[in-house]
Formats: sequence, structure tokens, C-alpha cells
Amino acid sequence: MTEKVIPLADHRYAARVPVIPAHLTAPDGLLADRLGRPLRDLRISVTDRCNFRCSYCMPKEVFDKHYNFLPQSSLLSFEELLRTARLFVAHGVQKIRLTGGEPLLRKHLEKLIGMLSELRTPEGRPLDLTLTTNGSLLERKAQALKDAGLQRITVSLDALDDAIFRGMNDVDFPVADVLRGIEAAERVGLGPIKVNMVVKRGTNDHEILAMAERFRHTPVILRFIEFMDVGATNGWRMDEVLPSAQVVERIHAVHPLEAIEPNATGETAERWRYLDGGGEIGVISSVTQAFCRDCNRARLSTEGKLFLCLFANEGHDLRALLRGNYSDEQIAAAIGLIWQNRDERYSELRSAMQADTGSGQRRVEMHYIGG
Repeated sequence: MTEKVIPLADHRYAARVPVIPAHLTAPDGLLADRLGRPLRDLRISVTDRCNFRCSYCMPKEVFDKHYNFLPQSSLLSFEELLRTARLFVAHGVQKIRLTGGEPLLRKHLEKLIGMLSELRTPEGRPLDLTLTTNGSLLERKAQALKDAGLQRITVSLDALDDAIFRGMNDVDFPVADVLRGIEAAERVGLGPIKVNMVVKRGTNDHEILAMAERFRHTPVILRFIEFMDVGATNGWRMDEVLPSAQVVERIHAVHPLEAIEPNATGETAERWRYLDGGGEIGVISSVTQAFCRDCNRARLSTEGKLFLCLFANEGHDLRALLRGNYSDEQIAAAIGLIWQNRDERYSELRSAMQADTGSGQRRVEMHYIGG
């Protein structure tokens, strides 16, 4: 008898095999968790690999050439991802965001985008299909992504100063290449484009105004994200968090702003617009102003573990069901039960949870389930 070898990477994070309810209830799009939050947004990580080594996500001293990334056989196939996405859409998901790692490293990603673009909500509407990238491969891939059916794109860009940007991505990648990627995305119509800047006090916070001025009077929406305590390897410290309120103050002092209403319930960014008509910015304040109460997002890792919070330490192994002898009806019912039991609100409870050091559990890393 040949012994089956299970890659160690598969056991990186704890995961339960979901329970199949005895009574199978068909999805009706009205699913809600214990806090009354609906399921509207699914974030799918298509790879745990990235070509950057940003210190707040994949610090080089941890994710070096010896790091044990997931083997190809562990990743969900495009067909498995499509099947899973279809079940989530039946439960009410209206938006799918492809993430990573760096999602553009996944081979033939355009094929998956084309498959997902054919999905429709129960009301017959197409999904809001978007992707987050570091922009390194965007210039050459923008047209193919658009042709495949991608609607919008978000690009991570933490500085305009080339030396600072190269230092933060820690692979000496030039900022000019990312800016060309953004321009390529604009040309092909992948908009409105959003640019995300993670702000670390003392590292790149002096770039805030330069970033704001670069994207003022353009269709690009710039968003500033507080440095978050995701995972266990990024050396997070509260004194490196610059509160979003101070970001707004710095910009407002030079270019007056006014607050505007969110586009939709559960939106993570607080929106502001320039009084002179120069466009808008957003701030994402997951440390200083938790938005757990409206969180309607689920996250699927690249090998099929479902996480109910960005700060989770345990997932639910949907791959075990996808590769087992289970019907769509059974898997949909299992997903429904998972969400109905959801009560996660880590950011609201951050202080108490950080004080509890006895659990021995570590939170999932950002590169593994996306931001």
C-alpha cells in the first residue's frame, strides 16, 4: 500500500471540514450571519505567491527562497473556483474580487475571468468583477484582462518616490513601471481604477500629499489604508499606524475636502471629495475606526479554505467537499450554515484579543487570502 504524502503547506492554517446540514435548504440570496450581515462580497485568492516582498505583507526574512509555497496540486482549479463562485452567488454574492499574493502570476488567469464573467445573480445581473494587483505585470496584461471580462482594477502603490517604493517592495521594482500599468488600465477601460496606499508612519507618510496631487483631477480614486496587524510576520506596531483622520487633515490643509456618502452598505472606505472638483479620495480605517458591523465579505484561499474575517486564525475546508462526493446542493447548504454561524468582529475587539496571548493560534497571512 502506497502512503499518501500530504504537503506540509496544506496544514499551514487550521481548517474544519464543513458540516453538511441534515436538511438541505436551497439558497435564496437572503443569507445573514448572527449579526444580521448579508453575504455580498467574495474575495478569491488565486495564488499565494508574489513577486514583491513588502514588509507589511510578505517580509523577505520570512518569505525567502526556501519558503514552502503551496504546490500546484493543492490549488483549486478554475473549474472548482467557478463552481464555488456560482454557489456563493446563489447565496447573495454580487461582487467577486480576485486577489493573491499577486493574482497576475496565476497562469491563464484570463480564462478564469472569462468563466466568472458569465455568472449572473438570481435577478439576472452580471457580477461586479474586479481584481487587486501590485501593477508589476499590468502594462502587458491590461488588454487581455479587459477582453476576458474584467470590469475594474485596484492597484497597490505605496509611494511615488522611487527610492521609497523600491525599498518598500524590497525587490528593487521601479515605480515608473507601476504607473505605466495604471495608464494601460486606463486606456483599455478598466475603471474606475482605484489605487491603494498602505500608510506606515515614519516610512512613507510624507508621500501622502504627493500621492494626492498625482491623482487629483484624474479618474483614479486614491485610497489610504491604515497599516494593519494582519498575520504574524509583518512586525506590526501601533505607533506605526497613522490614523486616517490625520491623513484627511494633511490633505484638507492644502486641498479642502468634504465627506460624501458611501456607494453601498459594507463599503470599507470612507469617501471624501475635493471642493474644487478635483475628484475623490478614500480612507480605510480598520485599526482606528472598525467597520465590522457592516462587513459582508468572505474570503476563499487559493486551496479552498473559506475565511470569514481578514484577521481569522481558522478556516473552513471547502476543497474537501469540492473534491469529495458532494452535490452542489450539499455544498451550498454547508456554506449557508457557515455564514449563519458567523460572528467575527476582530477589529472591534482588537485590544482584548491582543491581550490574550494564550491561545497559541496565529492569524492568517495577508498574501494567503488577499487584502
